[in-house]
Amino acid sequence: MTLCRNDQKPPARTPDGTLIRIPETHWEDLAGKDLDLLCAVARAEALLPGVIGLPFLHRTLVVDIPGRSVACADETLWRQADRSLVELLALVYLLRVQPAGLAGEMIGVAQLRDAQFFQGPHLLDTGRLVRRYGGDAAAFGAAARRLGGRPLDMADAAFELRPFPRIPLYYLLWQGDEEFAPRLSILFDRSIEKHFAADAIWGTVNLVSRLLA
Repeated sequence: MTLCRNDQKPPARTPDGTLIRIPETHWEDLAGKDLDLLCAVARAEALLPGVIGLPFLHRTLVVDIPGRSVACADETLWRQADRSLVELLALVYLLRVQPAGLAGEMIGVAQLRDAQFFQGPHLLDTGRLVRRYGGDAAAFGAAARRLGGRPLDMADAAFELRPFPRIPLYYLLWQGDEEFAPRLSILFDRSIEKHFAADAIWGTVNLVSRLLA
């Protein structure tokens, strides 16, 4: 086991404890892409040669391919989120995104092709949001709006959030009462698996859920 010195930050990890490493090949593969075509497909913006502005929730990430860095003008985002995970997911999105529109069909995790992945340590984390907002739909709505959420006429409170332009997530909250415990569901557009594998879906959901909480 390698111990970190006191002046070193511990390595970034995913919610299940897996060490986050950004493969150098991700940057190399991205550098080989046609930037204009990539921006059109990803619904991003070419800011400078080799630099992409990628919408992320209510903010824009600046992906500097030659500099191999991802920045955000709003430092509060980095304080609230795992910077390494945001960077990894942004690169995965830019590398995997397809020119596919939304299917217009909401599905749950059980309807994903790789539904078996979302078990054990990879269960979607809804518990912290239920504990935080299960009795306060108005506070949940305020948190979702702060992240650019679009309200939906579903459940007691429901919002569409866009971590990336072609990746909508749908959060549905039912408040608890004397008869029923509060619950929260996370749904996807059926097209999500055209862009993300199961591990990227899981990482994105957990990241957005942490920001909501």
